[in-house]
Amino acid sequence: MSVTPLSAARPDDALDPAAMRQPLPDAWYCVGESRLLHAKRLRAVALNGEQIVLGRGADGAPFALRDRCPHRGMALSKGPFDGDSLMCPFHGWRFGTDGRCRAVPTLSSHDAADFSRIAVQRFPVRESAGFVWVNPSLAPDSTAPAVPELGFEPAGSVVIALEVEASFDLTTLSLVDPGHVAFVHDSWWFRPSKELREKVKTFQPVTHGFVMTSHAATKSSPVYRLLGGVPDVEIEFRLPGVRLERIRAGAKRVANYTFATPLSENRTLLTNALYWSVPALNLLKPLARPLMRQFLTQDQQVLQHAQSGLDRKPTMVLLGDGDLPSQWYFRLKREALEAARAGRPFVNPLERRELCWRS
Repeated sequence: MSVTPLSAARPDDALDPAAMRQPLPDAWYCVGESRLLHAKRLRAVALNGEQIVLGRGADGAPFALRDRCPHRGMALSKGPFDGDSLMCPFHGWRFGTDGRCRAVPTLSSHDAADFSRIAVQRFPVRESAGFVWVNPSLAPDSTAPAVPELGFEPAGSVVIALEVEASFDLTTLSLVDPGHVAFVHDSWWFRPSKELREKVKTFQPVTHGFVMTSHAATKSSPVYRLLGGVPDVEIEFRLPGVRLERIRAGAKRVANYTFATPLSENRTLLTNALYWSVPALNLLKPLARPLMRQFLTQDQQVLQHAQSGLDRKPTMVLLGDGDLPSQWYFRLKREALEAARAGRPFVNPLERRELCWRS
């Protein structure tokens, strides 16, 4: 086996090394559940250091604006919203959901000031899989990684979201790291067997990511046994920080989606959503919620401790097949940045490969 420092994975030619330490600028990030956006109510969220205000217009469409009045910097999320315009609570300036200034009530009839060109920055926003997605790029490219979709009508779902005091990259690596599962998620309901076993899985590239090809899941998991029989499982990772686990057992569908969202330099939102197509599974929702929270809290705690170690010495040593998906993440990220810089299409640098590790 070879030891591969991340810094030696590939030389930096024209790409600014600082760009690799930041979340992708042109990508869709989960900023909350769609059901939390109500008419005439605003939500303030953070995205990679930017403060954003979310809402729904009179037509029901979501909007996302920079949460800052250009007059004196007041947060627009603190003011009223009538479904058509937002009012700054400091001096009453009004802005449409398109961000354009509509009124400055403090101006007198003798004031010749023209406010028609004043606008609050509007961000691209979409809804999919029950979530709101915002792209912090002011001019998103059509080749940005696709927003996750569900693919079936869910009969129920559970969503858990926790803030992690860790960088976006470190948090995202946990989504593609098979080795930590046996040690971090060693719960009776998730891992009834405490023995490490040899795992051999086939991975292949997909658009903006890679997928562990469909395979028969273990019979030992009580979660899988609820579906009856042994389901097929497919796990996809895609930029910027999205893990999509799709489970199929005949006509039954379960999806376990996890999203990483950068809030600030060392603060990341980790969101886990479980969906199912079987109405009977709704009876287990009161049990699923605390178990999912326990699972996500385990990740939260270990990532925060790991971040403390990286703050003292910011280097990683990646070793063996189990760490290859982590190296693939950085290769995919670099390709996305280089493609954007050169103005060319993204070309997935990965190849189909069989990986072997113990977990």
